[in-house]
Amino acid sequence: MAASRQFSVMEADRLRDELAAMGMLRDSQEWTTLGTGAMNPETQLRISMRPYLAADAPLLAEVFRASIEELTGEDYGPGQQRAWASLADDETAFAERLQRSLTLVGLFDSAPVAFISLADASRLDMLYVHPGAAGQGIATMLVDAIEKLAAARGISRLSADVSDNAQEFFRRRGFHPRQRNSIPLGREWLANTTMERVLKEEAK
Repeated sequence: MAASRQFSVMEADRLRDELAAMGMLRDSQEWTTLGTGAMNPETQLRISMRPYLAADAPLLAEVFRASIEELTGEDYGPGQQRAWASLADDETAFAERLQRSLTLVGLFDSAPVAFISLADASRLDMLYVHPGAAGQGIATMLVDAIEKLAAARGISRLSADVSDNAQEFFRRRGFHPRQRNSIPLGREWLANTTMERVLKEEAK
């Protein structure tokens, strides 16, 4: 465990420097974001981000469950919600999924309340915000950061399998639907939509 945590801290230093160089942070020591649009100035001072560390896994699993249970009820039934939330029941596997990806943690008053992960360099794997912190601009901050990091690494487009309750958010971010999916989870089926955003036009 010590070796894994040391690797994460090294990754944190590298990511912090990358984001600072792109103007997403005030300086290389401070993780409060800039350039998040028409955000309330008081709220902007209270939200921040940092890379995922191994110790975050149990709390982020709770964020994952709470987000599903409280924010998706208009689009998914109770059985579908339970099947979806159960993906965090094996916290070792959940932690490994976060560790394999480029994962950023959103903070409100220094408390972890959200996370985003980028897998396979160009696929947004997860974006979840605790319902108590929804509407504060944290998801926007995290997606801004991931988009800038991906573009700086030469990625021309991002894709995401987006739940029905999150499609409007992604549309506002410039993502466009590409295909409809039905995902089996235990005895349930969950629908989502693959959406894509072009970060920069590819050379022809």
